[in-house]
Order: sequence, then C-alpha cells, then structure tokens
Amino acid sequence: MTYVHNIRLITCSTHARRTWRGSVYKLIYCDLLVWLMIYASLSIMRRYFLGDNEILIFDKLCLYCNKFSDLIPLPFVLGFYVSLIVNRWWIMWDTLPWPDDIAMFVTAILKGQDERARLMRRTIMRYVNLAGVHTMALFSGSVRRRFPTLDHLVAAGLLEEGEKQIFEEMSGRITKLYWMPLVWATAIVTKARREKLIDADISMKTMIDHLCDFRRKCEKSLHIEVINVPLVYTQVVTIAVYAYFLANLFGRQFTGERDQVDAYLPVFTVFQFLVYMGWMKVAETLINPYGDDDDDFELNWLIDRHLQVYYTDNNDFINFVTV
Repeated sequence: MTYVHNIRLITCSTHARRTWRGSVYKLIYCDLLVWLMIYASLSIMRRYFLGDNEILIFDKLCLYCNKFSDLIPLPFVLGFYVSLIVNRWWIMWDTLPWPDDIAMFVTAILKGQDERARLMRRTIMRYVNLAGVHTMALFSGSVRRRFPTLDHLVAAGLLEEGEKQIFEEMSGRITKLYWMPLVWATAIVTKARREKLIDADISMKTMIDHLCDFRRKCEKSLHIEVINVPLVYTQVVTIAVYAYFLANLFGRQFTGERDQVDAYLPVFTVFQFLVYMGWMKVAETLINPYGDDDDDFELNWLIDRHLQVYYTDNNDFINFVTV
C-alpha cells in the first residue's frame, strides 16, 4: 500500500530523515545488521583468537580486498540500473487508463436530459470503468483480491448478470476480455448517433477514437507489465553490490599495518552501505509497482476515484451550466 508523505515532507524538513514507512532504513536494516554482525565477528576473531602468524595472513587478506574491491564499478552499474527502473516505473504509471477525457466527451457530445440519454451516458462510462478495472485485475494482485470473480464486479455495479454470462461464454475461447466492454460502449455510441442524440458523424468518430485510446492504454499497461527488466541485468547489479560489501568485510577491517587509529565501527563504510545498498533496494522496490509495498501504486484508490467520475461527471456537472 502506498504511504503518502509528500505533504508532511513539505511542512517538516526533518520528516524525510525520521520516517520509517517507505524509507531506506526499512529497506536495508536487515542487510546492515547481518553485515555488521559478520564484520564484528571477524574483528573479534582477529583481536582475540588468532596468533601472530595468522594475524599477518589475515591483514594481508584485508589489504588485498581493500585494494581491489574498488575495481567493481558500482556507481556506474547502479546508476544505469536505477535510471532504467525509475523510467520504467513512471511509464507504468503514465500508461494506466483514466476515464476523465471520455467522461467529458460523453457529456459534451451525447446530448439530452431525458432518461434515454442519461442511461446511455451512464452505461458508456460503466463499460469504460469495467474495462479499466478488468485490466488492472489482470496484472495487480491487490485489485485481483478485491475483484477475484465476475460476481464481485456485479456486486460493485460494474457488470450486469446478462453481461456476466457473455463474459463467461467468451472466456472459454479468449483469456483476456478487457476490450469487450469497450466494444459495447462503441455500439452504444453508434446507436446514439442513429437516434440523433449525437449531432454529427465527426462527433461520433471523436468519441470512438477516445474509446480506442482507452483500449490502447489498457493494452499497453498489460504489455509493459509482462515485459520485465532482463533478469541478467538485475543479477549483475545484485552480484556486484553483494560482492563489493563481501570484500569490504575484510577490506575495511582495522589492521595494525595500515591504520593508525584502531576503531571498532567502520563509520564511513556504513555510510557507503546505506547509499549503495539503499540505491539497489530502491530499484528492487520500484521494479514491480503493482504490489503491496509502501511505495507501490494504490490502484484500489485509483479505481474508487474513477468510479466517482462515473457517478458524477456525466450526470451532475452538466446541470451546473448557467449560460
């Protein structure tokens, strides 16, 4: 579930450092604790359990790891990877279908205040929202839990019993039927033109074009969710980050040959861990924004918002026009 903190960040500059939900601290604290425990175990072993010859070998290993660990181009690898993931994350949000444009065109083009015209407007918007919800249920677990069956769509008022039977008959031949309600909507638009509720053919074409654009949004949302970031790229980044900090378990130990100050905690290495590991965890969080993490898209909120558009835009707002 998305944790909304933008307003609190604006009103309090320290909130970004103190927030736990959706923060980098929550993402990396387990890895950091494990790393510190292993680091402390190696440090204690060197100080209290190794002989002089063994300490000499251990220190040489530490010097070797410290010298060559920086050969891993971690900023370069992480920078490209996170940039790819963030761009994909924004595209996934930008391709989600929104019914607002269709609602405005239905209100403007399909005229009439009688019951027939009102029913047509409401039915078109119901079909548009049905197509959007059905699409989101195909790729989002949270939406699928809310609408696991067609009966739940009927209970929500998005689907009627007769339409449900058509869905069930067609589902045996076609798996993804998100486009079918939009076909029904275009049929209503065509019928409205024949009944002179739409003035001109160009208006009907404009309405159908917007329905087609909505269908393309639904299709693109499905495609971009199916086409994942190459697993090889993710593995390269993960191996690079963990290999770097595995080497630093030895390379950042305080040894008598190299360090004049004998410290127990590698403070700046912890800062490095916070930055690099947090950088990678950000990408892991954003790679699938349709889940239930703190910063994932709140699609159920989006559905509720679209249903409000369905219930208000095409019936209520038109009555407020005074000129």
